[in-house]
Amino acid sequence: MKQARVLTEQEQKRLLAVVAQGRHAARNRMAVMLSYLAGLRVGEIAALTWGDVLDRNGIVREQIRLDAEITKGGHARVVFVNDRLRKEIERYCVTRSEAPAPTSPLLRTQKRTAFSANTLCQLMGQLYEQAGLDGATSHSGRRWFITKLAHSGVSPKVIMALAGHKHLTTTQRYIELNDDLMRAAVRVL
Repeated sequence: MKQARVLTEQEQKRLLAVVAQGRHAARNRMAVMLSYLAGLRVGEIAALTWGDVLDRNGIVREQIRLDAEITKGGHARVVFVNDRLRKEIERYCVTRSEAPAPTSPLLRTQKRTAFSANTLCQLMGQLYEQAGLDGATSHSGRRWFITKLAHSGVSPKVIMALAGHKHLTTTQRYIELNDDLMRAAVRVL
């Protein structure tokens, strides 16, 4: 099975420009950024509630706890919120006209219901298509997240835990290689 393409920084900018022009720009940007900045699967993104990302005082949590029921492997895990993702969530909060209930879906469809994993997957596919990014899917952000960590020298065991993988071989399949990286690797010799 062919893997989702990992986007370059320039392609990400093009995607976000397309998202910004859409009818539900804030919601769609939030979905994309959760994929890229937290490495979440589309089903995990679809299942998030406001209470998962905000505390009782409306402050963005430092960690998002994913229940076993919403993860692919059926194991609960913690997702750490970095500064960029925190700013994205705060930006998204500003677009809300009223304070959301903690149990309300973080992302809602036009019918004001929670997304299913399949519907959100289709939406993200449409965004990539509108941006002209062939080979990109709802999994592209997750692959970018894992690849970026690996290329930044983060320990493979840490990446594996952040991705919610049980086996290092699974994590390794996500990492994108290119000629520039391989050239840089042999320059250290």
